[in-house]
Amino acid sequence: MSLLLLGSWGEAERDRWLALLQQALPGEQWLLAAPQDAAEAAAVEAAIVANPAPGSLGGLPGLRLIQSVWAGVDRLLQDPGLPPGVPLARMVDPAMNEGMVHTALWAQLSLQRGFFGLQAQQREARWQAPQQPLRAVEWQVLVLGLGELGGRVAQGLAGLGYAVSGWSRRPTELAGVRCLQGEAELARALAEADSVLNLLPLTEATRGFFDAARLAAMKPGASLVNLARGAQLVEDDLLAALDSGQIGHAVLDVFQVEPLPPGHRFWAHPRVTVLPHCAAQTDPRSAVPVVAANLRALRAGQPLRHLVERGQGY
Repeated sequence: MSLLLLGSWGEAERDRWLALLQQALPGEQWLLAAPQDAAEAAAVEAAIVANPAPGSLGGLPGLRLIQSVWAGVDRLLQDPGLPPGVPLARMVDPAMNEGMVHTALWAQLSLQRGFFGLQAQQREARWQAPQQPLRAVEWQVLVLGLGELGGRVAQGLAGLGYAVSGWSRRPTELAGVRCLQGEAELARALAEADSVLNLLPLTEATRGFFDAARLAAMKPGASLVNLARGAQLVEDDLLAALDSGQIGHAVLDVFQVEPLPPGHRFWAHPRVTVLPHCAAQTDPRSAVPVVAANLRALRAGQPLRHLVERGQGY
């Protein structure tokens, strides 16, 4: 099997992936750039990719699997040169799932207990204990998106005593989580939640999801935690909602433009916590076994895991 490894990473990161892949799949032939001739292109059966350049997966007549090493595949799906009909698998990395749970817990604990305010006090050398915070069971968290990441986050928070609701477009059942569907239930949940945590996939339906109307529908003073995609947030609308007090605090890991430009108001806004797109990152050590398992299944004619429904966008 001839395998193509392409990504937007640097040489050192690519070489790290390659070494682990070669260890997990000894004897395979690896290409690290687009094939140079028709025979080389025809031999490629699978591509392991990390947001490759648009059009780089065209002209591969023998391609039978595109395996992303990132959880999100929105950039791949936006590539007009993405070969139609070839199965596309997204990454479900156990270490990444764990990392997202930990980041979500840190954000909710900091919001619930007022720790972000205490950080500001430290910079002013001001010693002042906060008012008695709500207990975890009294802190209403709404998790938007109950897929692999969202489901684990919702259950992780519920397991630590938080009052968790989850909303998704498909019917879902999760132990300890009040699962909701539909626009009417979303509106009620937004009005009740002390904190809204976004883990929705980026699709045409979720682009610009958090606009002025959606932010106004949230409970006054509630917090927004966006760990999904920057394109789901209308940044000017959030700034207006923060300035008015409609949104009490925002924890943002993703942005319309990354890196976040130095002059952006988010950097200095007293009610915004900025993360440099690091809430949860794919770990090659745990992700490579996932890739290897799918490639072995491809070779054996067995079902592939974590396939993307292109029409749904995830």
